[in-house]
Amino acid sequence: MKVTVLIVCLLSTSLADDPINTRYFPKDFKFGVANAATQIEGGWNEDGKGETIWDYWAHNYPEKINDRSTPDIACDSYHKYKEDVALVKAMGLDNYRLSIAWSRILPTGHPDKINQAGVRYYKNLFAELKEAEVEPMVTLYHWDLPQPLQDEYGGWLNETVVNLFAEYAKICFELFQDDVKMWITINEPKQVCHDGYGTGGAAPGVVSNGVGEYVCAKNILLAHAKAYHVYDDEFRAKNQGRIAMVIDTTWYEPGSDSEEDQEASERIVQFMLGLYGNPIFNGNWPQVVINRVALRSEQEGFATSRLPVLTDEEIAYIKGTYDYLALNHYSTYMVNATAEPAIGDPNFGTDTNVVAWRPPDWPSGSGSWIAIVPWGLRHLLVWLKKTYGNQEIVITENGLSDNTGTLEDDDRISYYQGYLSACLDAIYEDGVNLTTYTAWSI
Repeated sequence: MKVTVLIVCLLSTSLADDPINTRYFPKDFKFGVANAATQIEGGWNEDGKGETIWDYWAHNYPEKINDRSTPDIACDSYHKYKEDVALVKAMGLDNYRLSIAWSRILPTGHPDKINQAGVRYYKNLFAELKEAEVEPMVTLYHWDLPQPLQDEYGGWLNETVVNLFAEYAKICFELFQDDVKMWITINEPKQVCHDGYGTGGAAPGVVSNGVGEYVCAKNILLAHAKAYHVYDDEFRAKNQGRIAMVIDTTWYEPGSDSEEDQEASERIVQFMLGLYGNPIFNGNWPQVVINRVALRSEQEGFATSRLPVLTDEEIAYIKGTYDYLALNHYSTYMVNATAEPAIGDPNFGTDTNVVAWRPPDWPSGSGSWIAIVPWGLRHLLVWLKKTYGNQEIVITENGLSDNTGTLEDDDRISYYQGYLSACLDAIYEDGVNLTTYTAWSI
């Protein structure tokens, strides 16, 4: 099943100064939509499913969620998955990205008890997709750690969870090897670690800024690598599938042509994306991250860097654990260098040593945190090609939120027009090996 997209709109003031493309996407280019279990399934405790950190967060700290919504029912996809698949089929899409809820397969997160009702749910969903001739793109972990693993081990701050994730991944590879050819290990580790174990702004709400998020980063990279090697060693020959980890970042455009601002742009992108991408594609943490965290740690009185060391064995184990580059991207900031911050408590922001901002005339969606800056995506794609080689890039999320509560989607239409146009520029003008575009969300 193929979709041909032709962008034919006139110039739009909502897209800054860039004209809209009138070129076609390559014949084999794929389009899809995405979602995640916690955000769509509902059935949070039905048929043996265990509690996740987001279930616990929503039930115990409802004030921390803007509209006090919960995963309890969500879009009720647990009961309405056939309607979801019908929508995907009606749009003529190639791919449907979804996530498996770890706690729906293993209620406690441990591999000792498989929840057969959860297995049936995903088997039925995959069968429906096969009937619709839509390929599933399946994420094993989209932020929804089983709550018992947070309670017992401290979640991603404990290396025990590395092994438990690999065991969970192996079970999924075994259960769904006839259904899934496109795997994603972990979605947006930056969000998991920075928000969940750094600022504490998201589940599980651990506040350990400038410390916990780096410990989390190392453990998540090892968990991804271990799952990759399990697949590579035990399932690839038969399954003939592909596997990667989703990395994400906002693009940070230099605020001027000065050398300092150019360096600030490179530095913040390496902290935001390179922290997770560089160990996989090049090996080890980015050098600028190593240097900055070591410098700040020493000034703060730490005996060693707050950034955990990756041993030679770990570097080799993580490097090369990808079959494609999976990317989530939504928006752009301008960035400037700033004076060295005063020494205080550890902080990820002061580690980066930049100031990010947006011009007031940049358009955004109604009530959205997302500015509509299509050229930022193009610049990011070119940066990825330059930094990691011309890897196959699969955009796994891109989209615009709003709070209007209406179906008047002018802002979203402008957003997609602009970002798809930027994809075409990257493909035809910059030679970026972009093969798939996935809209967030269904």
